[in-house]
This record gives sequence, C-alpha cells and structure tokens, in this order.
Amino acid sequence: MPELVPILKRDEIARKVKAIAKAISSDYKGRQLVLIGVLKGAFIFLSDLVRHLDLEDVKIDFLRAASYGEGTCSSETIHLIKDIDTDIRDKDVLIVEDILDTGLTLTFLIKHLKAHGPKSIRTCAFIDKSERRKVGLSADYVGHKVKEGFLVGYGLDFAEAYRNLPDIYHLKID
Repeated sequence: MPELVPILKRDEIARKVKAIAKAISSDYKGRQLVLIGVLKGAFIFLSDLVRHLDLEDVKIDFLRAASYGEGTCSSETIHLIKDIDTDIRDKDVLIVEDILDTGLTLTFLIKHLKAHGPKSIRTCAFIDKSERRKVGLSADYVGHKVKEGFLVGYGLDFAEAYRNLPDIYHLKID
C-alpha cells in the first residue's frame, strides 16, 4: 500500500498561487497574454492561477504531452497528444505546467510552440523538482521547489490517480 507523506497543504498552495499570479500580473500589465496549460496535470493549478491574475486580456488554451505512462520514471520520449487551437503568432505566451522534473517535456513544448511564431514564451511550473533534471532549464515562475520525490495531488498523478487531492504529497511506494 502506498504511503502519502504531506509536502504542501492547500493553504500554502493558495498563498503560492497568489504570489505567482501577482508576479505574472505585474510582468504582463497592459499586454495580451495567452496561457497554455499542459494537460492533464496543470489544469487545477491553471484554474486557480487565472482567477488571481489582474490582467484584462487573457486567453487560455491547452496542449497535452505525455512521457510517463503508468510508471514513476519518465520514458524520456515526449509525445504531443493534443496541440493548441489558438493562434499565438506575435502573442506573449506563458506555458503553465504542474511540475518541472527532467525538463525534457518543457524543452520539447517550448521548441514546438516557437514554431507558431509567438512574440515571447515564458514558463510557469507550480513544482520545480531538480532530482532528475536532464537539461539546463528553469521555469520563469515557480511555486515551490523540491529536491526529490514522486509527488501527487493538486493535479499531479500516479497512473491517473491522486490528481483530485487538494494537498501535495510525496508518494512512497515500497
């Protein structure tokens, strides 16, 4: 039976989301911003984040990439399952991720979206986990940094389970 070790409680998560939203609102004041959520994990974080943005011109889209499957280790092969529908040419884009882990998915997505001709691309990850980083990449906006562990809750999953948990946990599997 897996053990759930608490990492972040919902009140801490809420404070961190508000702080990120404040920074993004300041950086993009008076500009149109396209938020691109990475499905499935980022949908809860993106939902909370967008409600705290103090911006008038925000568009939202989603794409879906996969690298984990049913395991706890990335396959390191990224598959684009769903692309964006919004025209991002000459627009400011912010990719919103649940977790920055190996960095391979985010690197892949940045390269993919650059081909659409945006004015700028920046990144936002609620969790920045450095344990398995394979590339020299860091997010422009980060909610919480952890060194290691397989995390679940607040959109993060293990084989599609645990996404619904309002807190974030380290999932220990024996």
